[in-house]
Amino acid sequence: MESLIEVPVLIVGGGPVGLAMAIELSHRGIECMLVERSDGTIEHPRTGLVAVRTMEAFRRWGFAERVRNCGFPDDYDLSMVFCTSLNGLVLEREAYPSMKEAPTPPETPEKKQRCPQMWLQPIMADVAWESRGVNIKYRHQFVSFEDQGTSVDTQLTELDSGKSVTVRSQYLIGCDGAASKVREALDIGMQGKLLSYSVNILMRAPGLINYHSMGEGERYLFVGPEGTWGNLTVVDGNEIWRLTVLGSEQKLDLSTFDADAYVRRAFGRGDIPFEVLSVVPWRRSEMLADRYRAGRVLLAGDSLHTMSPTGGMGMNTGIQEVLDLGWKLQAVLQGWGDDALLDSYEIERRPIALRNIEFSSANFRAWLDAPDPAAVCDDTPEGERVRREIGKRMRDSTRVEWESLGLQIGYRYEDSPICVPDGTPPLPDDYSHYQPTTRPGSRAPHAWLPDGRSTLDLFGKDFVLVAFSSASCSDIDKLAKAFSEKKVPLSMVRLADPTIEQLYERCLVLVRPDGHVAWRGNAVVDAGLIADTVRGAAAHRHGTALQSRDGANANTGSLTTAA
Repeated sequence: MESLIEVPVLIVGGGPVGLAMAIELSHRGIECMLVERSDGTIEHPRTGLVAVRTMEAFRRWGFAERVRNCGFPDDYDLSMVFCTSLNGLVLEREAYPSMKEAPTPPETPEKKQRCPQMWLQPIMADVAWESRGVNIKYRHQFVSFEDQGTSVDTQLTELDSGKSVTVRSQYLIGCDGAASKVREALDIGMQGKLLSYSVNILMRAPGLINYHSMGEGERYLFVGPEGTWGNLTVVDGNEIWRLTVLGSEQKLDLSTFDADAYVRRAFGRGDIPFEVLSVVPWRRSEMLADRYRAGRVLLAGDSLHTMSPTGGMGMNTGIQEVLDLGWKLQAVLQGWGDDALLDSYEIERRPIALRNIEFSSANFRAWLDAPDPAAVCDDTPEGERVRREIGKRMRDSTRVEWESLGLQIGYRYEDSPICVPDGTPPLPDDYSHYQPTTRPGSRAPHAWLPDGRSTLDLFGKDFVLVAFSSASCSDIDKLAKAFSEKKVPLSMVRLADPTIEQLYERCLVLVRPDGHVAWRGNAVVDAGLIADTVRGAAAHRHGTALQSRDGANANTGSLTTAA
């Protein structure tokens, strides 16, 4: 027997990105179904860092505090330690504070958070279950799909019964990971290369911190005579740890791999009690999909890209994709957005994925930056010199991995067809430092409002026109009328704070539903063209110029648009 289920959006894959997609669609009033072949259990958690922009998304969806209170001890120091083993010799130490002591950067209302996937994913699953219009089906295997042009018919197998299920949706989103069956069915290629072979050893070691003198740390990077050979990462801040061993494909063959021996080498002692929970080999790679969309089928998360976990941007890049794609699906499903809006998803997000991949690979290369390590374990003057030189070199070269606010919130959508350029030059793209700006394509800046909210709390549902005291009422009315005629949801917020007006750089700033700036100016020249551009309906109209005037000066950007 076969059943037919109809739903606007079907999501394949129930990891953090798939769950985020379901939560985002619910946030926008769009019903969806999420299918996942497992029962939702996390046997080998990988994700641990929730980056700033992802915490901002969780804030928007209303569960940032749940993540803050996940159970990771807020007084655990998150330092980086470079050593030969936990009971060996120190090369260098990069001191970082605990979550409690770490300040929230002034450029955001949220700071990063450590929350292992074994806690984060159940939190997100609970939020998805609680969200209106979300139907989650575990133990359902994706089989195939057929894009009918006006809908997508997807074949599933209910694993416990063997029953076949057909889901008819208007859109299908593949969030099914690096080995994506949805991407494979689309015959979309991946470009990139293998970086290394690795094995993750997940273990329980109660009281481990009391068995060594390296102090608390988020990560311990181990260097031996052969160079960097592994790292130990805190998982729950208590007794669960993950040891990653680097090596060749032959060296990491599980039939000959001695996990216990590597754990003892990392500990530097043989009498520390531990229990290996799981051993998982994996290939560290940098890969990027050729396309993000084919017809009514789109991809997100690891189904689009793989990157070294050095920097923790894999899941966080996927959550950014959810923020970009969610409102665009809402727009086309509700009829106020053109289909070209979905084409802008790849145009905007693929360069960001490439940027994050390059960042992550550079961080991995910094891990390996240990030249001439032969004497690193020797308790001799030569060994001390080698440790000092390698330690300083690795500390300096890996610092950007831990201090990457510019990467996390400074990404911007250059050359986006749905943002209105104003002729201003781009700011430097600095991974470490973030410079707030309302240049179109950028994330709208954070500032605290008198009522205790962030400016970011104003965004997330509709387009928002932020109007400051010098803005003309006629210009505001022009935009409101143009958006109303196109049925594009628009809210207007008036702000009188001169400090925020200076931060926002223009007296009128139009912010998209995902929190990125679509247009800014001190005067409105063609409100209709602005409305058409930001909803993806102006891609082929020719010869119209959009102007953004600043006093006596005018910055003009030309768009190619279509009636």
